Amino acid sequence: MTTDYLSLEWQTLQNQYDSYEKYSLIIKLVAIVITISGMGLSFEVPVMLAGIAVLWLQDGIWKTFQGRFETRLLAIEAALAANHNQPGCQFNQAYQQNANGGLSLIIEYLKQALRPTVMYPYAVLVLISLSRFWW
Repeated sequence: MTTDYLSLEWQTLQNQYDSYEKYSLIIKLVAIVITISGMGLSFEVPVMLAGIAVLWLQDGIWKTFQGRFETRLLAIEAALAANHNQPGCQFNQAYQQNANGGLSLIIEYLKQALRPTVMYPYAVLVLISLSRFWW
């Protein structure tokens, strides 16, 4: 029975994990559209950079939340592989054990924002925005 609960929890969390990936992509696409629109509408570079920074940090926050799902998914997968009698439906318990607060939470957000897969489009958008100084 425990394996059934773990399997159910895994399926639910995996769907949520994948959903976070989709929304992260949407945040990136919004940043691209805003940057291109801002250039077309001759927005000031600092305004464009501020918009990119906000979306970049939001994506980092989003990825931090997704990472919490990943931590639990890996624990469930290990329990299922080892046939342990670990109780299922413990996402919030696992989250509480690993939860950060205050400054450490902000540092976690920034670390996520600086991961290459998160940073890639925003760094390019910053360079494109800064190129307006030279052209």
